[in-house]
Amino acid sequence: MNVLIVRPDGIGDVLLSLPVATQLRQLVPGVRIGFLTSPTVAPLLEYHPDVDYVRTIRFADPLKELRLAFSQGVEAAIFLKPFRRLMWAAWVAGVPIRVATAYRWYSLLANRRIYEHRSEFAKHESEYNVDMIQGLGLPPQPVGQPVLTLTEAERAAGASRWSGLPRPRVVVHPGGVSARRWRLEQYRDLVSTLTDRGYGVVLTGSDQERKEFGKGLSLPTAFPLGVVDLMGNLSLRELMSVIANAHVVVSGATGPAHLAAALGIPTVTLFDPRRNNLPVRWKPLGTGVLLRPDVPTCDKCIGEVCPYWDCLDRFTVATVTSVISKVLEAPSALTVLHL
Repeated sequence: MNVLIVRPDGIGDVLLSLPVATQLRQLVPGVRIGFLTSPTVAPLLEYHPDVDYVRTIRFADPLKELRLAFSQGVEAAIFLKPFRRLMWAAWVAGVPIRVATAYRWYSLLANRRIYEHRSEFAKHESEYNVDMIQGLGLPPQPVGQPVLTLTEAERAAGASRWSGLPRPRVVVHPGGVSARRWRLEQYRDLVSTLTDRGYGVVLTGSDQERKEFGKGLSLPTAFPLGVVDLMGNLSLRELMSVIANAHVVVSGATGPAHLAAALGIPTVTLFDPRRNNLPVRWKPLGTGVLLRPDVPTCDKCIGEVCPYWDCLDRFTVATVTSVISKVLEAPSALTVLHL
């Protein structure tokens, strides 16, 4: 069977889809497994033992190109998230088995439907994903920790980025687009505190995040000794190789936290209190600590009119530094702390 797993969105979304490929490999002898994802995230899947091929699309692509993504012998498409145009393209392409959830009007384009509401946040995203293999008549298995693969050359290149920095080594990733963020001033203070303690720090993020992070700093050289700024200078696989050589990764609820977990690196992750960011569904599947403000869960962020607008400010630099130290001393199964 040739199965195409469809998940063309973010880093964390695709990474938490990998258990589907792993379970297909275990349950279907001789299966050929593909991923349909975005060009940005596709490098994540390189060298993975449970992924035989990768195809990429952009949501703005014309239907003709989307249809081609489902050609070349695809016998089953599993839509881990039901994007309407992609389901239409698979239907037009004549994919024999089309698996999707059942509660949207365009679910009619699927001929194997899974009746499960992810909006209930009853379990982890990876578990919701593997439940979709029921559409192929397969029994979902317990979800293991997703694993990413790096070559020895990539790991060596990542190690060279840390050259000259002291240990322990901390990646600080102050960016992210899917969640509220700790204030950049707090991240800057955290970096200074860590370097004062003799830690080596690498900053990661996009070029735009680098510009935001650098506001108020006169020059790039204003970063203290012990800091290497790689914001805006890393491809996805280079970011993976840097993370793989760290001792802990500090970030918001964003892709690098999931990358670190899949690479076996402990995380300190700052989650905002929105319902669609609940740890039960989106926590990294690894070791470390997840910090969540002890305020009521909200449906969406309404800005400064919210009485809990200071929710993430409840994580002080001293608290985060202390948590980092504890994680470095004794990494253990992920713990959720409400502060």
